[in-house]
Amino acid sequence: MRSNAHNRIKRLAIMAIVLMFAGRLMAAIPADNSNGSVVPAGIQVKFDTATSPQEVSQSLKIFLLMTALSLAPSALVMMTSFTRILIVLGIMRQALGLQNVPPGQILAGMALFLTMFTMAPVWEKINQDAIQPYMAEEISQQEAWDKGLSPLKAFMLKQTGDSELNLFMEISGNKAAANRDDIPLVVVIPAFMASELKTALQMAFLVYLPFLIVDLVVASSLMALGMMMLPPMMVSLPVKLLLFVLADG
Repeated sequence: MRSNAHNRIKRLAIMAIVLMFAGRLMAAIPADNSNGSVVPAGIQVKFDTATSPQEVSQSLKIFLLMTALSLAPSALVMMTSFTRILIVLGIMRQALGLQNVPPGQILAGMALFLTMFTMAPVWEKINQDAIQPYMAEEISQQEAWDKGLSPLKAFMLKQTGDSELNLFMEISGNKAAANRDDIPLVVVIPAFMASELKTALQMAFLVYLPFLIVDLVVASSLMALGMMMLPPMMVSLPVKLLLFVLADG
């Protein structure tokens, strides 16, 4: 009962302080007698209306640019080798029997820097063919967009299997392309994502298999020796770490 009364007193005191500051703030705001509205002193917000189609087009370009920047992390994750690397590193951690070592943040950082190393030739080509000529005003914005997407699309097509491309071409209702370069980007991106997931799981299986064999051998050996109370993980973990080191990671 005392604690409830004490909490009520605290709430009333906080409300009194808030009301006091609000009253002082309202007293400091001058009133506009012309139309009876209250306008905060020194604060003005103004939105200009567009007077020409060029201004409307520029506003739309800025809006699309902000939207593209908000989608940049998703593009970094889904249109590069980041997904494959992170999945393989995560399953390798489980294969070693380490639940939180290394932490997920460190795995994500390793995957990020390995992705930067893997994608460095692609970024360099995009910078050389699209960004630098556009900054020098040698090509138009549309040409820079097309030349910038070309190396990235070529990278994704190189890592994407034919079965995934045919599947998403069929789902999208597009006709089979005579050349892989003629496949639209809206088909290449999901096909690349599906192919990366499939490849990552295949690599993870090959990584997981040796450590699974170590667990089976250690468990069978302990059972044959009659050591039922000794957890096999305590014995297999040093062996798996030694195997990982001997295999040079």
